[in-house]
Amino acid sequence: MSLDFIDFSFLDVLDIILVAVLLYYIYKLLKGTVAINIVIGIALIFLIWKITQALHMEMLSGILGYLLSGGVIALIIVFQQEIRKFLLMIGTTNFSTKRGFLNQLKFLQSEINSEIDIETILKACINLSKTKTGALLVIEKTNNLDFLVNTGDKMNALINEAIIESIFYKNSPLHDGATVIRDNYIIATRVVLPVSDSTKIPSRFGLRHRAAIGVTEKTDAICLLVSEETGEISYINNGEFVLYKTPEELFKKLQKDLTA
Repeated sequence: MSLDFIDFSFLDVLDIILVAVLLYYIYKLLKGTVAINIVIGIALIFLIWKITQALHMEMLSGILGYLLSGGVIALIIVFQQEIRKFLLMIGTTNFSTKRGFLNQLKFLQSEINSEIDIETILKACINLSKTKTGALLVIEKTNNLDFLVNTGDKMNALINEAIIESIFYKNSPLHDGATVIRDNYIIATRVVLPVSDSTKIPSRFGLRHRAAIGVTEKTDAICLLVSEETGEISYINNGEFVLYKTPEELFKKLQKDLTA
């Protein structure tokens, strides 16, 4: 059996390194988003396809090739806005300076509004915590949450403590469900969130916690949750509880995650 296909030249090694670097940065860009699952699936199919080609498994490689052609269409659909922005950036960027090009690439990292008033949100959560008033705040990042917003009551209110506290007041008609925040505005209340079906969530956590974990599993949004039983403030990101010791530490974690 011939093993000529494993002979590597310097250019082959360089090619593999560059592809690995590219895949790493794509993973960093998409980590925590729904699209990462699609990309990982297509990457695995591509890897298997290349292996079957190298082993001259014509039938299987042909089938995988057809699957990949559909995967490219799926990528175009999922990332149509990002592709458009990238092409516009390529057409308008001055490549004479490295710094100018890298600054243009910043949109790939996030489009998060860094002006979100984290301090006001935390103060409201602390006040709700003191009275053991249950609350669930979802802060939108790069993934659009309109598909969730449409399940609730739309608003357009600038964030302030009084509004957040009045929304979750026990006798308020708006206190059920989640409140979604986008660009420093409360855009919806009474929003229905997808509930996580993970078996790893301790039984002491109720539906509100499962909803917070569920939405952060499926999108890159982050959640602040106030327990109605204990008054404890939970911070949930990427489907996991983020531990902190003081409100100051929580503030720093939120600030970092909203601008990462």
